[in-house]
Amino acid sequence: MSELTLIRTDSENADFRQLVALLDQDLAVRDGDDHAFYAQFNKVDAIKEVIVAYQDDVPVGCGAIKPVSATEAEVKRMYVHPDYRKQGIAAKIVTALENWATEIGFSATVLETGKKQPEAIALYQKIGYQITPNYGQYIGVDNSVCMIKPLNAHNQTPNA
Repeated sequence: MSELTLIRTDSENADFRQLVALLDQDLAVRDGDDHAFYAQFNKVDAIKEVIVAYQDDVPVGCGAIKPVSATEAEVKRMYVHPDYRKQGIAAKIVTALENWATEIGFSATVLETGKKQPEAIALYQKIGYQITPNYGQYIGVDNSVCMIKPLNAHNQTPNA
């Protein structure tokens, strides 16, 4: 199997923007009438922490984090091209984002996904995310599933 390379970049990266366009097409189908509501929260302008995954120099997946509080970073814009799914790429991207969030000083990552994305929910639960009450703009949104993962237990060195 060929090697997967993860690069740190920002939202100006052309490969990231290309993958996000594919993500948005997929979400428009899954979310149906709810898509316009979610789309307003998924702008990619000025995101400073973006990971793009490459397989043999082909961009195959992406994800990003952005601060939502002084202690939490939100995992955003997670996507793996359908031809490259079921290879563990998404988990590697999330792990890289968690490590980056820890380096910046966040103690947890949060995310929002939808009930119409059961494979995403299963992935996040498999890698240690727990369902939490909906936060921010997702409070009261029935289709939203919000999740959290503390980072300090696994990613940070405890204080002496």
